Amino acid sequence: MATAHRADELEITRLTGSLGAEVRGLRLADSGPADAEAILSLISEHLVLFFPDQHLTPDEHIAFGNLFGRLEGHPNLSLDAERPEFFELKAVGGAGAVADEWHSDLSCQTEPSIFAILHMKKCPDVGGDTLWANMYKAYEELSQPMKDLCEGLTALHDASPHHAPDRKAIHPVIRTHPVTGRKSLFVNYHFTRRIVEMSHEESEVLLGYLTSHAARMRFTVRYHWSQGTIAMWDNRCTQHHVLNDFEGERVIQRVTVMGDKPEASAPPRYEPHDEKFSAGTWRDQPLKQFLKDR
Repeated sequence: MATAHRADELEITRLTGSLGAEVRGLRLADSGPADAEAILSLISEHLVLFFPDQHLTPDEHIAFGNLFGRLEGHPNLSLDAERPEFFELKAVGGAGAVADEWHSDLSCQTEPSIFAILHMKKCPDVGGDTLWANMYKAYEELSQPMKDLCEGLTALHDASPHHAPDRKAIHPVIRTHPVTGRKSLFVNYHFTRRIVEMSHEESEVLLGYLTSHAARMRFTVRYHWSQGTIAMWDNRCTQHHVLNDFEGERVIQRVTVMGDKPEASAPPRYEPHDEKFSAGTWRDQPLKQFLKDR
């Protein structure tokens, strides 16, 4: 019979002042609802958790993910035909699919993911680390005039990097977390294309600043993997980035917990800059053509 664990019974090691903790004393393959509650409490505090030496089978991985909500396959990557909610991704250093730009998972969708649960199956001895950044802190360290500017703005996200520019959504630039009630910055370099209420030129300036600000080192944790480690993070208040500085093969397995619609921290204050946003035709028009016609 599985043994339930409270958060205060586990060995927790904080990794940085901003976010991240290693968790020991829990076998994820045997976890149940009470363990999931303890993990949710920890992830609200630390945003990203690492569980070394787990070595889950695909079915155990899926069962663990199901404790946290509805699982959904990744729309941009190859899927396991027998397990559509599960995928394995192999990358070779310098080539292949490596998420080597700062991003929040699937922000190109109307309801982006809540959590990602990643199992490191094979990792290089050197390199291939992953960084996460705390988007609560990214928001909190903006100046008050910048906060005032960003609250009430929205941004267009699309999946152009995955050759699917028709997959797009508009989200608030500043969102409120549905559990913690805290505000966080919700734009990222990989998926965010345009501030809806600004001209293209103005948007380029503001997005350039916000995406570079989000990646400030003092907001981040950098994790060096070992085989068998499980990572779980809250996609609503973090971004992450893989360092493509390794040789050899890197293999991950992942399930994704979906999804809620980002809640704006403030009501809209401005009209969209372009009529196509107001009319909704941005949904049907490729972004490059949209920008060309602005």
